[in-house]
Amino acid sequence: MSGYAAVDGPDPAREPALAALLTALQERHRGAIRATLAYGSCLRGGDIYDGLLDIYLICDSYRAAYGTGLLAAANRLLPPNVFYAEQSGPAADGGERTLRAKVSVISLHDFRRGCSRAWFQSYIWGRFAQPTAVVYARDAAAMAELDTMLPEAARTLLHRAIPALPRAGTVEALWEGALGLSYATELRTERGDRQVELVGANRDFYAALTRHLAAGLGHGFALHEADGELRYTSAPSPGAVRRARLAWALRRVQGKLLSVLRLVKGLFTFEGGLDYIAWKLERHSGEKIVIPDKVRRRPLIHLWGFFWGLYRRGIFLDA
Repeated sequence: MSGYAAVDGPDPAREPALAALLTALQERHRGAIRATLAYGSCLRGGDIYDGLLDIYLICDSYRAAYGTGLLAAANRLLPPNVFYAEQSGPAADGGERTLRAKVSVISLHDFRRGCSRAWFQSYIWGRFAQPTAVVYARDAAAMAELDTMLPEAARTLLHRAIPALPRAGTVEALWEGALGLSYATELRTERGDRQVELVGANRDFYAALTRHLAAGLGHGFALHEADGELRYTSAPSPGAVRRARLAWALRRVQGKLLSVLRLVKGLFTFEGGLDYIAWKLERHSGEKIVIPDKVRRRPLIHLWGFFWGLYRRGIFLDA
């Protein structure tokens, strides 16, 4: 891909379990998958079998992916739908391993809007302003769409973050601040320095991406080299600063509400949704999470008190 939209990722030709999983997902969604993206900790760590592989399926439309019914309606109402999938098979290292994935489904229309300024909430454009691998693209047209949409996600994040950030600093600090604003709109258990770790592990990616986007960011944004570091300056207007601060405050409220709603929706789209939530909370927080029997029996009644207790303990995340 041109620009700096994508990075190297897992190769289905070398990972039979991944190839089988992608085939099964394509069949499950009636051949409607245009592209499959991977991002997140498994991609950064280089071992797709460690934890859950985060993948996004971009489909032609929800009707094409599901037909009619509740799943299509839920995906349209609050995208994306999130599922759990796994596939066992021989790994590239010669052993037998099980690939586990968190699978998010979103239409091309919603993904395009979600990467752009058309969406107020940072859920999509915040996620894909980080290294992303194209695991599958149906054809050259699908690849060209990604070549446009992925850089647009990063451009949207920076354009909306710059007025809320210091007017000068290193490019690393710029991205740390921008990603931090996006993370703060969701219910998460990750350490407060998560964005520092992400940017630090991908310095070259973010430097190249910022150079690629700089001319179109507005707010008087400019880049220069100083003492061997890539630095930036900006000059947003006082009005832009006020609007940005208000917008990010609203996103924090809106985003946390949507995070809870997506978790509740995930209980019905995930097989073993409660156990997935407990597993991921334990993985990120290091604390043992026990799902009470009453929550398992009547989740819609008792789930809210359970979530509130976790939130008060500082244990929560976006699913």
